[in-house]
Amino acid sequence: MGSPEKLNANQIAEKWYSYWLEHKYFHSQPDERRPYTIVIPPPNVTGVLHMGHMMNNTLQDVLIRRARMLGFNACWVPGTDHASIATEAKVVQKLANEGVKKEDLSRDEFLGHAWQWTDDHGGIILDQLKKLGCSCDWDRTKFTLDPEMTESVLQVFVDLYERGLIYRGYRMVNWDPEAQTTLSDEEVIHEEKQGNLYHIAYRVVGSEEKITIATTRPETLMGDTAVAIHPEDERFKHLHGKKVIVPIVEREVPIIIDDYVDIEFGTGCLKVTPAHDENDKALGDKHNLAFVTEVDETHPVGMQLLRLSESMQIVMLESMLKELLAPRIQPALDEINANGSYAILKVAE
Repeated sequence: MGSPEKLNANQIAEKWYSYWLEHKYFHSQPDERRPYTIVIPPPNVTGVLHMGHMMNNTLQDVLIRRARMLGFNACWVPGTDHASIATEAKVVQKLANEGVKKEDLSRDEFLGHAWQWTDDHGGIILDQLKKLGCSCDWDRTKFTLDPEMTESVLQVFVDLYERGLIYRGYRMVNWDPEAQTTLSDEEVIHEEKQGNLYHIAYRVVGSEEKITIATTRPETLMGDTAVAIHPEDERFKHLHGKKVIVPIVEREVPIIIDDYVDIEFGTGCLKVTPAHDENDKALGDKHNLAFVTEVDETHPVGMQLLRLSESMQIVMLESMLKELLAPRIQPALDEINANGSYAILKVAE
């Protein structure tokens, strides 16, 4: 019997990988040998392999095979992550194509669609790992929403909370207006755009004097709870300890003194919106300011802001400027490069 003229790598790899699986060469049971275990960083259940997975899993495979050759009881535990945000986006898109809105479904009905999507599209990435020749103990494959996995996560969180190692508090988060959920910092795309610096007058309480703040986001003034000035700014030293009135909402807020303020930027007066901006939140925490959430499901303005597209944000901004123009001083404009992001920030507890 002669050798084939051309090497069929796929055929050979499939033959030997099937042989390894059949004889359970990758399976491990506890015994007297020293254990060596790797838990795979679980890829998304509905995802597909990319170059990062290829490199990461190749390194794990090298380490686990070396451990077996050195006589360790080596176990490489595979699994997948439920990737709820990514899966939800796909399910919502599928339902939209069928003329169904997520809001019209109950929680259980939507979960049923999500599980169906996972059953139909999940597992592809594990098959791809097998094609790579990864020597995982496939009998131990886990999914992050398996009942025992969910129970262990809940148990750990409750235990950490009861021991005072984790706690609830107000934090700034990245809010996805479409999925109505928070996103990690890595999932937010920041970009710089040409914008305007708006100058708006705030009336000093108990006098006819007005101070002018400069901001790129006048539509957030309804969440203002202070105006900050620099302690060494001679122009405003007579305002130490005073209060001003926020336009439109007519809210009295304190003038706080903090060297965070850049005297050379804008007018030297900074509006502080602790529930909207990370830097403002730090000032709010430092000076014990109130947090007025603008972007919130129960707040009238929040209901408008939550579902904003970029064009709708412009409409909201224009509406705010029209309100400011009425009996109050017309805001002046300066052009400025402003950092922005594709997510709307919101304070969550």
